[in-house]
Amino acid sequence: MLVLVRQFLKDSRHTGAIIPSSSRLALAMTRSVRSGKHPKRVLEVGPGTGPFTKPLLRALLPGDEFHAVEINPTLSNRLETRLLQPFRNAHPEISVELHCAPIESADIQPGFDHIICGLPFNNFPPPLVRRIFKRLLELLAPGGELMYFEYAGVRAMKGPLVGVEGRRKLKRIGATAKILSRRHSGKRKLVLGNMPPAVAVRLTR
Repeated sequence: MLVLVRQFLKDSRHTGAIIPSSSRLALAMTRSVRSGKHPKRVLEVGPGTGPFTKPLLRALLPGDEFHAVEINPTLSNRLETRLLQPFRNAHPEISVELHCAPIESADIQPGFDHIICGLPFNNFPPPLVRRIFKRLLELLAPGGELMYFEYAGVRAMKGPLVGVEGRRKLKRIGATAKILSRRHSGKRKLVLGNMPPAVAVRLTR
């Protein structure tokens, strides 16, 4: 947890929390990957210290392909050293790649069956939120699934603290989320076993 605290203090915009996501949220975010078809292509965006990465790696079988995109070099190096390289060594028949880059410019090919996104969208400017979602949906295969989460009631809680312009930005992000949910058969699941409680959101293409 200390590494998250240090990265949050250094860059709170891209590091959205100081407490790693819980195992219950991780299970909600990765459920369909664990029960899905094989072979499959899986993309994780913003893995941080890897609370979702661990169950994702456990769900992979020979012939599957896994990509992780992490913008923070410190977290990227930590993920590579502690999780990805040991997994590659133990499972050479599974393709695992790490990209230290923004998702908007990461050099990856479309056609993912599952995308799991841990980015803190409510910290971003609304135009960036729209660009990221556009990119994620372009990377998703037809019939594929995009999972992301946000903390329950986060926009209502942040509103009084961020001023008029901040509230306008949060409202626009909320409007983007509603539009995406209508267009992509959105489903929401409240996960109380997380600190703070979170909502896992599922979109399909």
